[in-house]
Amino acid sequence: MQATAQTALECADEAVDRLLEAGRAPGDILVLTTGEAHPWQQHEVSFGEDRYWAQLEEGGDVFYAEARAARQARREVVVIAANGAPEQTAKVLSGALGRARSLVVACGDTVQLRALVDGVRQPAHA
Repeated sequence: MQATAQTALECADEAVDRLLEAGRAPGDILVLTTGEAHPWQQHEVSFGEDRYWAQLEEGGDVFYAEARAARQARREVVVIAANGAPEQTAKVLSGALGRARSLVVACGDTVQLRALVDGVRQPAHA
């Protein structure tokens, strides 16, 4: 399915809802965007950077962050909203494997994501 930046964000929101309905605790979920920040992150940052990052440390709720954020968050589940450039998404997919303890969910253009996942699984040889 072809996806825009907006549909990638909507898909990530749906994935979070499904994970919560399946019994995952909110604090188990990290949502990373490969492009512009998720609207919920933008809202939370409006209360101040210190308060925003404190939520990561508290671990009581779903945490939304831009993948290029300086702090390396880890959670049981990482949901990726592929709303940025393919090059950035490729880096995020590779890094998400180290951030997720049990599950990675990628949301975005399925053709692009499939190609990127295949590239992560089978790195090019020099």
